[in-house]
Amino acid sequence: MAWAGVNRPDALQRAGKYAPPPTASDLPGLEASGEVVALGDGVSDWQIGDQVCALLPGGGYAEYVATPAAHCLPVPKGMDLREAACLPETFFTVWSNVFMRGGLHAGERFLVHGGSSGIGTTAIQLANHFGARVFATAGSAEKCKACRDLGAEQAINYREADFVEVLRAEGGADLILDMVGGDYIPRNLKALADEGRLVQIAFLQGPKAEVNFAPLMMRRQTITGSTLRPQSDLAKARIAAALREQVWPLLDAGRIAPVMDSEFPLTDAAAAHARMEASNHIGKIVLKVRS
Repeated sequence: MAWAGVNRPDALQRAGKYAPPPTASDLPGLEASGEVVALGDGVSDWQIGDQVCALLPGGGYAEYVATPAAHCLPVPKGMDLREAACLPETFFTVWSNVFMRGGLHAGERFLVHGGSSGIGTTAIQLANHFGARVFATAGSAEKCKACRDLGAEQAINYREADFVEVLRAEGGADLILDMVGGDYIPRNLKALADEGRLVQIAFLQGPKAEVNFAPLMMRRQTITGSTLRPQSDLAKARIAAALREQVWPLLDAGRIAPVMDSEFPLTDAAAAHARMEASNHIGKIVLKVRS
C-alpha cells in the first residue's frame, strides 16, 4: 500500500480497547490506497497494476495488505492515492448509517455530531448533496466555519450553545448521526422530531446513559446503530456496490472530496494518533506508507 487512513478505531486498538477479528491482521489500519500487486483465485474485476482504495479488516499500517476484491474501489478521477486513502472507512460508514440504515431523504433535517471529523466532513457533504438540511456540532469557531463551508446550514459550537435548543427551534432533527454517546444520548432524543431516528456509531463519552423511553414511544422515535468492522464480507460488498453507483460519480466529477488535515510517515504513526486523540484536526489524517 502507498497510504493508510488513520481512524479512531486504530487508536482504540493500540490502547487494547478494540480487538481485531480473529482472522484479521493484528496491525491497525482499516483503509488504505495503493496498487494491486496480486489477485486471488477467481478475481476478475481487477488487474495487476490497478490503483485502488480499499476497506480493510485490519493491517493497513503495512506495505502489503490483503482484502476481499469486492471491498476495493477505483481511485476517483483526478484524485491521488493520498486523498483516496481517506475514502473507504468514512464513506462506507456514512453511506451505510446515514442513507442505508438511517434512511435520510431530501428536505429532512440532519444533525451530525463531530462535524469537523473525517466522518463529519463526509456526512455534511453527502447529506447536503442529496438535499437534506444539514446541522453540525463542533468545538471551535474554526471547526464551525469548516462545517459551514462544506454545506452545513448551521454549525453549533457545543461549548457556547445547546444543540437541543437549536434543533427544537427548527422543528427537531429527522436524523442524528452520533459518535459521542454518554449524556448526548438522552439529549439527542430531545433534539429529534417526531418519527426521528438516532443512529449511534461510536461512544467517545461512553456507551451508557439513563433514558426515559416514554417520550420515545409517544413520539415514535427510533434508536439504531452499527459498527462496520464486524459486518460480513457480503454486507461490506453491498455497501461498496452502492457507493460505486451513487457516490463515486460525485467524487469523479469533483462535486465532493475528502477534507485533508495532515500527513505523517508510517514511522510517526504515534504522532498521528496523538493528533487525532487531541481532537485538533479538521478532516482526515493519513500515513505515508511508502513512496
